[in-house]
Amino acid sequence: MTGEVFAAIDVGSYEMALKVFELSLENGVRELDHVRHRMDLGSETYATGRISHRHVDEIIRILCDFRKIMKSYGVTHYHAYGTSAVRETRDIEVVRDLIERRTGIHIDILSNSEQRFLDYKSIALKHAKFKDIISKPTAIVDIGGGSIQISLFEKDTLVATQNLRTGVLRLHTTMEYVHATRLKYMDLVSELVNSQLSVFSKLYLKDNSIENIIIIDDYVSPLVQRYKKDTDTPGFVTKQEYMGFLEQANQVSDIVVAKKLNIPEDHVPLLYVSGVIIKCILDATNASNIWAPGITLCDGIAYEYAEKKNFIRSPHDFEQDIVACAQNISKRFMGSKSRRETLQKIALNIFDNTRELHGLSQRDRLLLNIATILHDCGKYISVVYLGDCSFNIIMSTEIIGLSHLERLIVANVVRYNHEDFEYFGSQSPYLEGLSKDDYLRVAKLTALLRIANGLDRTHKQKFKDVKVSLTGEELIINVDTKADITLEKGLFDNRAAFFEEVFGIRPVIRQKKM
Repeated sequence: MTGEVFAAIDVGSYEMALKVFELSLENGVRELDHVRHRMDLGSETYATGRISHRHVDEIIRILCDFRKIMKSYGVTHYHAYGTSAVRETRDIEVVRDLIERRTGIHIDILSNSEQRFLDYKSIALKHAKFKDIISKPTAIVDIGGGSIQISLFEKDTLVATQNLRTGVLRLHTTMEYVHATRLKYMDLVSELVNSQLSVFSKLYLKDNSIENIIIIDDYVSPLVQRYKKDTDTPGFVTKQEYMGFLEQANQVSDIVVAKKLNIPEDHVPLLYVSGVIIKCILDATNASNIWAPGITLCDGIAYEYAEKKNFIRSPHDFEQDIVACAQNISKRFMGSKSRRETLQKIALNIFDNTRELHGLSQRDRLLLNIATILHDCGKYISVVYLGDCSFNIIMSTEIIGLSHLERLIVANVVRYNHEDFEYFGSQSPYLEGLSKDDYLRVAKLTALLRIANGLDRTHKQKFKDVKVSLTGEELIINVDTKADITLEKGLFDNRAAFFEEVFGIRPVIRQKKM
């Protein structure tokens, strides 16, 4: 067999979904089946922080059905993920254990940045038009039950991303709480969304003009796909066409809308909330066109798995988007571009030439890269408490594509670049949530960053060329420069001592004057 059958399960805020895919080198990713079950988890968990016994029993029943479907297709691998409704459940570990014991299905929890990154990757991997569209100023608007993610692209590069806690279910719950009629949805939802969009606009849109909006949602996207199904541009509508749809829907009852669109009547209020959110974003960005590619989180799960297993190749450099996101965070907090570029060059050079010594992965190399970019972001708040402020900024700022754990690793590496290192079992609050293996990753990456930082201690980028080699018990760092590096050599010992503690090898600077 040259391929495999893969299943993706999404335990979402408003529904549970299963997609079964055939993966092969010849056909890439081919969808075989799509099963959906509506279940409003979000309204419950957003309000109470818990999943009721009734809903837990329903999840178990549906997952058992999913398992039977997976067995009938001969599924060899699966990934099951919970999103915001599951993520915001206080006793989720107890619930997940119960579900796994009853169904045999393990549910992982996606952080917001991981979830949005999967959605975004699925567009790029599924649609050839994606690269052409994001070559122009474009906003990807990912509308979930609990929040909205807006990511701005220009010239095929991610320039900014921001999460707004105004998702469809949250807004709909608010409308029910204030007893709003649907005639008032337009004004009330707009008021709530625009209050957050105004901040986003001031931060990111003042110097950017947006031509296209790519919509990811469960309500408006399927209708746009259906409307433009038989045209040369499926899923594309102009702003004028879209506003016309919304105006027509606002003038008739939920029953009429449901019959005309062939959707359940109780979907109509959620459809309308999502529709108003898109209108607000169109107004804020002045975008001319909307593209609804019609992807789901299950698509993103499958495409990422297929990419890792080499069934498909990515046409886009997703890792560079994560780096670009970090660079924009650094820019926002007045980080030094020349300083971070120097640290990047030195730190990654040392990483690449000591792979046998540290045994870290290519993903860890990315985390080190992100740490060099954000190494001084805390200076925006305090030069004295640089380490702590940097940690808090990184943990409070979303880096799309990184998990919460990876962000915690980066935050600690940056902090310990400036502060005394704390050891496993020390009860440090900064290390809370890290396993022993993750702690070792932090220690190794910190040692690498400290050496790079020590080579540019005066922030004057004195070294034009750095070459690294392992010789016996020493890590020889050859630097070509005619500058006076007395300070660098004198202050290097402390940073070299920690490197020696972690790796058992002593770093030594050797200067070759140019």
